[in-house]
Amino acid sequence: MESHMAGHWELKQTSDGSHTLYNEVLNEHYHSHHGALQESTHVFIRAGLDKLAFSGKTIRILEIGFGTGLNALLTLKEALEKNFSVVYTSLEPYPLTAEVASTLNYPVLPEFGMYSRVFMQMHACVDGILELNPAFTLIRKKETLDGFTSTGIFDLIYFDAFAPQIQPELWTEAVFQKMYACLVPGGLLVTYCAKGEVKRNMKNAGFVIERLPGPPGKREMTRAYKR
Repeated sequence: MESHMAGHWELKQTSDGSHTLYNEVLNEHYHSHHGALQESTHVFIRAGLDKLAFSGKTIRILEIGFGTGLNALLTLKEALEKNFSVVYTSLEPYPLTAEVASTLNYPVLPEFGMYSRVFMQMHACVDGILELNPAFTLIRKKETLDGFTSTGIFDLIYFDAFAPQIQPELWTEAVFQKMYACLVPGGLLVTYCAKGEVKRNMKNAGFVIERLPGPPGKREMTRAYKR
């Protein structure tokens, strides 16, 4: 998740055994305490990436908030296992330090195996381009969404900002208009958030909204389409 300020982090284990971080400044967790791995897989991979992925295709993803890097690692795993390519652009103005990233247990989880070896490489690239293999190119930008400009090139947006009560400036109609413009026609935006005001802002920006069952501990999530 994208943080609007630097913070002090405390390592936490979630219910599925995977780690998350607690930002003491924001009084907020990076992932659901019901399961970081389950949440990211459900929201961003199953509800988002799997709707677009098929063998031989190249998918361009924009992530709002690199955070712990879990979404990127899951996406890499999916691309290699299902034989498609990803160009993955992630905005994170306040990246985790290598010291903090190294405490996360994702590299030792059985779900990742051989894919885990690149985890710290992802975190070391805080503002640049990293071609991890022919199937996955990571483009990390140490900048805010406000300073980012792109039009009509992304197939999928992982909208993983902190919750609206923490970062209200990232859940406005103007922000979703910008996200709408970033997508190709038929492109998707997925987010864990299902608040009424957020969905209204998405609709006003032009998106078609789909309510989906949420990950463990959450009733709903949101998937939005560009017309």
